[in-house]
Amino acid sequence: MKKKRMFVRMISASLLRRRSRMIVALLSIAIGATILSGLVSIYYDVPRQLGAEFRNYGANMILTGRDGRFTAGDMAAGKAVIDPKELVGAAPYRYENVRIRENPVVAAGTDAEQAKAASPYWLIDSGEWFSRSGEMLIGAKVADSFRLKAGDKIEVSFTPDDQKQAAVKNEAVEDNVKEFTVSGILKTGGTEEEYIYMSMGDLEGLTGRSDLTDVAELSISATSDKLKEYTERIDQAVPAIHASLVKRVTASETTVLSKLQALVLLVTVIVLALTMICVATTMTAVVAERRKEIGLRKAIGASDSSIIKEFMGESMLLGLLGGIVGSVLGYVFAQQVSVRVFSSSISFRPLLVPITIAVSIIVTGLSSLMPIRSATDIDPALVLKGE
Repeated sequence: MKKKRMFVRMISASLLRRRSRMIVALLSIAIGATILSGLVSIYYDVPRQLGAEFRNYGANMILTGRDGRFTAGDMAAGKAVIDPKELVGAAPYRYENVRIRENPVVAAGTDAEQAKAASPYWLIDSGEWFSRSGEMLIGAKVADSFRLKAGDKIEVSFTPDDQKQAAVKNEAVEDNVKEFTVSGILKTGGTEEEYIYMSMGDLEGLTGRSDLTDVAELSISATSDKLKEYTERIDQAVPAIHASLVKRVTASETTVLSKLQALVLLVTVIVLALTMICVATTMTAVVAERRKEIGLRKAIGASDSSIIKEFMGESMLLGLLGGIVGSVLGYVFAQQVSVRVFSSSISFRPLLVPITIAVSIIVTGLSSLMPIRSATDIDPALVLKGE
């Protein structure tokens, strides 16, 4: 126990006597540990952060019926396969041909809240989403065609199948008619501007047919491999529906993620290499400075192993201190990057603290091998002669 205390006091005193050099080494180790801890935290949190960003570009999975339309029960069974924590939104859509002022228009029945979650890029140019029965959201192109604006009232008519047959026979036709209030104007820059949107209940009331869905758009925060697994499981669990991925979204997400993670790893390796060079340079200078001391110790009987232990103890103590400081600063660094880039906080990983400290000690130890070897090669006779 006394030997251990003496050893700790000896290396501590040695470090304190050379404060300026050791502070430089400690700073380089701390900076390296900070970058290591911060970038590794970002590396493992990037998939979640990037996934959340890509969810702003719309759904990444589509559910369609194998034999046409499917029911709400089929959709619920498909959703049950997905982890609720990863499901951002699941919007069902049913499309029907209706008429406004005797002009054909495509009406889409959906769930407003789920549609907002699955397609956050949809922009309501004026007004708001429909929130109750009798309200509808219309695309910008439809609004321009009929010169409609938010707050206007308009009648929407639908011809049931039996009435279509009556029309063929030149018999009187009775349409289903319902008055709606325009709640808002939708702008997306896509084909969505050519449709009108209402609640599923309103469309069912207008058409007289219920529990029908043409397609469902799902936004899932998961990796591409997990998404593929979900599609396979849904196809097996629910025979009535077929799950497919929106490749332009999932492929882009995978490409960006892989390149970003590769960049993070490359920067981490470069920083660790620079840290090793800085520590090795500092330790080499320390050995050169203590050349006479080492020669004198060897002349009075000190073994190479004792000299190695002393220098290795100093380097590992520096690695320990630098790793502790770097673990704290690394989390602060990762948090700042996450907030500024992704506008959300990063999760703390306790396991990363001992890993950072261990890597710092190992890097410092490896950096000190060559300087320590040069210390053991010192010839005491030459040193004592002043050569």
